[in-house]
Amino acid sequence: MIDRAPENLRSPAWKWYVCGILLLATMLNYMDRQTLSVTITDISRELHLNNEQYGNLESGFGLAFAVGGLATGVIADVVSVRWLYPVVFAGWSLAGFATAYAVPIGEWLTPMAMRETQPAGYVGLLVCRSVLGFFEAGHWPCALVTSQRLLSAQDRPLGNSLLQSGAAIGAILTPLVVQVLVTDVPGSWRGPFLVIGVLGMLWIVPWLATVRESDLRRPDTPSSEESARSGSSRPTSDRKRRRSRYAGEGAQLWRRFAVLIVTVITINLCFHFFRAWLPKFLREFHHYERTAVNLFTSAYFVATDIGCLSMGLAVKRLTMIGWPVHRARMVTFAFCACLTALSTIAAGLAGGPLLLGLLLVIGFGALGLFPNYYSLTQELSTRHQGKVTGVLSCTTWTCTAVMQRLVGQRIDETGSYAEGIFLVGLLPLVACLAIFLFWDWPKHARRCSAGTTE
Repeated sequence: MIDRAPENLRSPAWKWYVCGILLLATMLNYMDRQTLSVTITDISRELHLNNEQYGNLESGFGLAFAVGGLATGVIADVVSVRWLYPVVFAGWSLAGFATAYAVPIGEWLTPMAMRETQPAGYVGLLVCRSVLGFFEAGHWPCALVTSQRLLSAQDRPLGNSLLQSGAAIGAILTPLVVQVLVTDVPGSWRGPFLVIGVLGMLWIVPWLATVRESDLRRPDTPSSEESARSGSSRPTSDRKRRRSRYAGEGAQLWRRFAVLIVTVITINLCFHFFRAWLPKFLREFHHYERTAVNLFTSAYFVATDIGCLSMGLAVKRLTMIGWPVHRARMVTFAFCACLTALSTIAAGLAGGPLLLGLLLVIGFGALGLFPNYYSLTQELSTRHQGKVTGVLSCTTWTCTAVMQRLVGQRIDETGSYAEGIFLVGLLPLVACLAIFLFWDWPKHARRCSAGTTE
């Protein structure tokens, strides 16, 4: 067919080159996100921000991300991703770049918003951070649509692994960029925002040069759901059996969706607490120097990446030697949840090698939870995968936004991070318990799924 001709002219390596472009997109996405948490101590000193205000900045980002995820998820189904992707990329890159000019932006907006009681720099940061969150959310629908339409079912796991690994690379590189560009000179914190914002704009060039409109067209083959609906002309007895089976599947879907809601909230609260507050915790509470904090933050995200990759490989290895897939997932998920629970010890430690070592172990477990979570979401529904992903993303970022604001308030009240560190590490155990008890319960749901009737 004419529509498939451009794809046939592509070399076999082309699709992996596009995956490399997607990896860079995720890397830049995370660098724009992470720059604030690495530079917040310097920003707070210059702009006189407290912990509650920083929590509000993270909260604004999270709420905007939740809204952006739903909006761009819907748009990506009806608008060409070749053009939507550059729009959202330019949006978050410009928002990151503009963060360096938060003070003049705030001075311009403050009279309009009639919030003279708030510092102009804080208002500018809040606006830039919220715009950043909204547009950053568009990265994931665009990237996943791209990998889905370019890669075969056999190639998608590797392609999505490359896509996800960009986040860890970005988190590792950001503190190193900050270390090079930020000094004791007032205002030097603006440098990383400017550099990373410019790099984001440059990404658009290879994307448009590499990907054509025809590369991302929706396949013409009917979906499995459409094929199932086309069978409505079968005999009445078959339709009754199908209705019975679908009723059982519907109950199972909603029960598992509830489990995923609990899971996505708890594991993300744990991960994003440390993502947002770890540099501040080490610099302001334990009084580590900037260089030490930047290097350790990079090491922390190296540990998270190792945890993520290790758990995926562990599940593959266990299934190869005969373990059921779900059992392998549960064991590795429970192992990581136990590692994050070590935060109950870390919360009471003074600064030193033991604290830093435990934080690395916690980071290993915190991201190691995610491969199994993603696998569970992919088993929930083929027909509604996009809706499931959008709702779960919106839910978790809304909860994360609320948490960040409350954490900032609590730290200002108590002057301590111990309470938050103690609690967030226990949350993945709640997810582990929910999956263990309710993912395959009640057992007769399996019989319903198989089409048995009483």
